[in-house]
Amino acid sequence: MAIARALRRLLRIREIEEEQSLQALEKTMAELHRLRQALAAASARERRGRTLVSESAQTGETVSRLAGIEESRLAARQAVALRSWIAEMEIEVAERRQKFLSRRVERRQVETLLQEAAARQAVEYERHAQQALDEWHRSRRRRRQSGGSLTDPAEAADCLQRQSIPETVRPQET
Repeated sequence: MAIARALRRLLRIREIEEEQSLQALEKTMAELHRLRQALAAASARERRGRTLVSESAQTGETVSRLAGIEESRLAARQAVALRSWIAEMEIEVAERRQKFLSRRVERRQVETLLQEAAARQAVEYERHAQQALDEWHRSRRRRRQSGGSLTDPAEAADCLQRQSIPETVRPQET
């Protein structure tokens, strides 16, 4: 019983740890998604700069051409920086995913232990119930041999109470 209580507490701790790991993973994945969106925006900015350069070449506007060149150059620099951040963030996502999965495995292991403890406890209750019934039948047989009462339901109930069998495991009185 104390083991089951400790396992339930441990299970709750493992559930909280798993939940926290999941939240950290989701946060990191959201950051990675934001960086990828920023990279797509930088690529679009670079394309707009190249388009501006090609349009200014046709119109002959020097200012537009210089603005387009500078726009493309800055967007390319930004993309290089974003790619390195994305690579780092992908590594962090993989680490957090692994941590989350290990937390999930730990929680499931505790759940398995708790189920096994409950099964052992049920077997133990059944064993006690059978012992109580065996004792009742032995005492009944002795009374029959000595000429006493053959079936006394109150006596059977007392015998079961002495064995401290939970109500859910006790046999039904007839």
